This record gives sequence, structure tokens and C-alpha cells, in this order.
Amino acid sequence: MLKRVKIKKDEVGLLFKDDLFERILPPGTHWVWTAFGSNRVEVISTREQELKHEQIREIASEAEFGDLAVKLEVDAHKKALVWINGKLERVLDQGVYLFWNRLKNVTSQILDERQTDLVHHDLAQLIKSGLLDEYIQVVDLKDRQRALVWCDERLFAVLSAGQYAFWRTLHDIRVEVIETTSLRFAHQDLEEILTLPTAKDEFDIVEVAQGCAGVLYQNGKYAETLNSGRYVFWKRVDKYQLFQVDLRESHLDIVGQDIMTEDKVTLRMNAIVTYQVVDAVRFATISESSAQALYRAAQLVLRELVGRTGLDDFLSDKESLANQLVERLHKRAADWGLRILSAGVRDIILPGEMKDLLNRVTEAKKAAEANLISRREETAAMRSQVNTAKLLENNPTLMRLRELETLEAISKNTNLQVLLGESGLADKVVKML
Repeated sequence: MLKRVKIKKDEVGLLFKDDLFERILPPGTHWVWTAFGSNRVEVISTREQELKHEQIREIASEAEFGDLAVKLEVDAHKKALVWINGKLERVLDQGVYLFWNRLKNVTSQILDERQTDLVHHDLAQLIKSGLLDEYIQVVDLKDRQRALVWCDERLFAVLSAGQYAFWRTLHDIRVEVIETTSLRFAHQDLEEILTLPTAKDEFDIVEVAQGCAGVLYQNGKYAETLNSGRYVFWKRVDKYQLFQVDLRESHLDIVGQDIMTEDKVTLRMNAIVTYQVVDAVRFATISESSAQALYRAAQLVLRELVGRTGLDDFLSDKESLANQLVERLHKRAADWGLRILSAGVRDIILPGEMKDLLNRVTEAKKAAEANLISRREETAAMRSQVNTAKLLENNPTLMRLRELETLEAISKNTNLQVLLGESGLADKVVKML
């Protein structure tokens, strides 16, 4: 038997044969063979946004809806977002769904809740809707807030200001919110935090070298002085500058100084000043370059001291000039946070003609000294001979011994044989020799 079925324009028909879904009947008049109750038609209004049916899975897999409906098949561990006319309306769990797309515009998106964080181009709307509240943990950070996120007891990310969402259906999420009231960041898990891929976007890592001090300025004002070591600063919190100051002993070479002495002799000299930073803040604050300022001050003092000293005095007492240089620089250096340890003249270079003149003067002095020494030695020798002659004259026995010593000395070098017989023979031999 044939049965006429009329389907309106805002309806569709579901044709079942032996209680199994057969096909979709579009709007219009249809004749359906209903003998023995094998075929039946269910008329469904498309004004209802979602098609709900006990055989929805078969209907969705068998029917060809075209643009008439949106089919959604949501797998395990996934969620489907459904927008109707641009407004988020539904969040769907695992299952099969059909939404009529005839009277209202229906769009969808599948999200994987196995991911730790929920990434979406319009995350703020998702959070505001409240439809995902039972599935996600929301982190909303203000401008001076940062957060550390642990997922399943493992550090996952460090977050800057903004809104974030994390799936908590399959993960254990723990969030630590940090107020960035201090520029410096310290944490018991610092080493692990710095290994995160996102750490380089949130932190500046600064090393203050051994033997140095770090002078920290925050927003243009002095904040603190840091000892040697590693420090971690938040990015995008405050403007800061860190000046590293070497606290070790340093040497300042003052080279190539052409200076005229009091007696109008121009000489070139190289000096050295040894200093040490004792106040890192003053060293970094008072002058743009305190070392360069010390160089200029030492240069001027050196010119003044040499300019009022004669060449001979200068060459004979360079140590005095070095001591005066230290004394004159001491007070000025203290203004820059420095302490002068020592100073000295390293090299003195005289003009060519002056060097020749000094060499001749030195040569004459040395020759005179050598001549004087020679005369002194000759006088001493003559005086010794006179004393010996007087001694021998007054002592004949000593004279005889002297004669015998002379003969012994002669006999050692020759084959001379001397026979002493008659009296006076020895005297004749001595006179002959």
C-alpha cells in the first residue's frame, strides 16, 4: 500500500526500512510503500538546531546532507566547539552529532585535550563563554605578574602577562603566580626553569665576573651593588642597566708625554700609575669614564711637576717626583672612587744633541774619577816603599833576610848556583844582580 508523505520546506524526512535508516527525503510530496509495515517515515523539523535520534550514528554515516547539515564525529580525548551564527554555543564530548545548517550558520572545530595547553586564535571568547570551565584551567596574568606552570609534576612553561588555558581532563596542572615587584628573579628551581624553551623570552641572564662588582640602575636610579656571580632579571618589567666594575689592581700607562723642564730642556717620558677601585658606585656614577679622567689628571700633574724641576734634579731624584705625583692624585682619585697605589717614571727619552752632551759630561766625569783613583794608588805605593826603606835601613838583619829571599826567588827560575865563601861575596853578588 502506498502512503503519501508531505514534507514542508523547513522539514526533512527520515526513511526507515525494517527499522533501519534508508535515506533522507527532502521537502516535497513523497509516496512510500508501507505494505507489511516495512517502510516508515519520520518527519523532522530543521528548526530544531540539532538532530537527535537513537540511530544518529547510522543516519550521519549513510545520509548525504550536502549543505543541509554539519556532521561531527568526535573521537576519544577530543572536544568539539560549535558556533551558531558566530557565537560559541556548544562543547561536545565523544560521539556523533548532526546540526542543521539551513536556517542558521553552523561552524565547528575539533580540539585535542591530550595537548597540555589550549591554543586558539580567540581564546578570550572561549574563556568568557564558560562552556569549557569544567575542562580547562585558566591563567589570567596582569602586567606585573608572571607564572610557572607544572604539568604532571614536571615544569612545563614560564608565562608572561596575558590569558592562558590548560587542559586538566587528562593532566594534573599546577600554577605558581609570581608578582614581579622585584627586578631580580630567584627560585629554588632556578636551574630547571632556565632550561625551558620559553625562559629566554622572559629572563635576562647576567654574569658578574670574578673580581668585579656590578652596579645596578633601575629606571635610571641606583638600585644595588652586586658581587660576582650569576643573576637573573625579568624582561619587560623595568628598565635597567648593569655596569661591571673591575675591583682588581689596574695599571694606567701615560705614554709619549713631551714635557719641557724648568731649564727649557724638552724631554719625552713614559709614566705608570697603579690604582684600584674602592667605591664601585662612585666609579660608575661620577664620570663617564673614571679611568680616562684619571689619565687626564695624571697627565696634567706630571706636566706641572716636571715643568718646575730642572733636568739635573729630575734625573737625580725621579723617586721624589713619583711620590709627589701619588700625593697630588690621591684626593682627586677619591672623588672617582679610586685609590692610588703607586706611580713611577718608566722611560725618559732626551733629544739627540742633549744625549750626546750628557754622554760627554758623563765620560769626562768618569775619566776624572779614574785619574784621581790612579793618582791615589801611586801615592799609596810610594808611601809604602818609603816606609820599607826606612825599616831596612834601621835593621841590618832584616836586610840580610831580604837579600836571601831575593836570591831564593832568582834560583827558582834559573840554574844559578851561588857559593858564599869569603866575607863580602854575598854583597858583591847582590850588587851584581
